Amino acid sequence: MRSTSRPALREPSYFVLAALLGGPLHGYAVIKRVTELSDERVTLAAGSLYSVIDRLLGEGLITADGEEIVNGRARRYYRLSDEGYRVLAEEADRLARAARVVMDRLPHRSFPQGSTHQPSIVRIRPA
Repeated sequence: MRSTSRPALREPSYFVLAALLGGPLHGYAVIKRVTELSDERVTLAAGSLYSVIDRLLGEGLITADGEEIVNGRARRYYRLSDEGYRVLAEEADRLARAARVVMDRLPHRSFPQGSTHQPSIVRIRPA
């Protein structure tokens, strides 16, 4: 059960918050980190990133953390707020619980051909 009435985070917002767990980053670094963390499932164009950043700033989930000039251009840094950390942790927990529901019910797990892993037997409990 959710502790708040807050809707689930969209995947881009989730990964932007996750990217900022390591400390403040500027926009381009956020884009690169989101791509890495999502195994390239989420790739943000600059316009999309700044829409997400504006929304997260407005919700108080991130804060601006300074600015520097690099090659004549302003580079703004963003930091995860305490509320952003709390929301991200809650969402990660929700996703883990949702995945657990499915994983606990799978009769076996498939691994890619050639994998050294062997499928494990999972006992299915009656509902």
